[in-house]
Amino acid sequence: PADNRLLESMVGREAVHQGLVAVCAPLPNADLNQLLRELKDEERALLVVLDQVSDPRNIGAIMRSAVAFHASAVIVPEAGSPNESGALAKASSGALELIPLIKVANLARTLDTLKKNDFWCVGLDGYADQMITDAKLPKRCVLVMGAEDGMRRLTMENCDIVVKLPMNPAIESLNVSIATAVAMYEWNRG
Repeated sequence: PADNRLLESMVGREAVHQGLVAVCAPLPNADLNQLLRELKDEERALLVVLDQVSDPRNIGAIMRSAVAFHASAVIVPEAGSPNESGALAKASSGALELIPLIKVANLARTLDTLKKNDFWCVGLDGYADQMITDAKLPKRCVLVMGAEDGMRRLTMENCDIVVKLPMNPAIESLNVSIATAVAMYEWNRG
């Protein structure tokens, strides 16, 4: 068996390696244009866009929920988003290989591209006036989620509607992975 210090020098101290490290090829890069071609004729389609979500465990958990709730892809900005890592893969419980994680250069332009491809962008923000449960969520929906500080201004401005989750006012917010799962569940009910 290999010494733990040797393995940690290869994969980092935070990696859970359980005494084994494998060298493998990276997953293929996912392409937004290819995804849009695949979804072109789909009447119902769900995409998830994450604005400034930087914790790989949150992204992994969101990917796991995205597979469970029939989303077609998770989209993140290239800048500020973590790379696919052991922590992200572990949190995704295998979803990293089941759903594309698409990195884009400009989130605002990407939202515009999605809208031009018949998607409606629905942002979630705790200060929105409308509850997600009262909104008629579109069949071709992009759920736009922000990190702890919410979406950036330009991202929010590119949303067609902004809604919030019905919550006890004693709690300010939920973890982004939980909020995303609740929003995807609500879309699936429609």
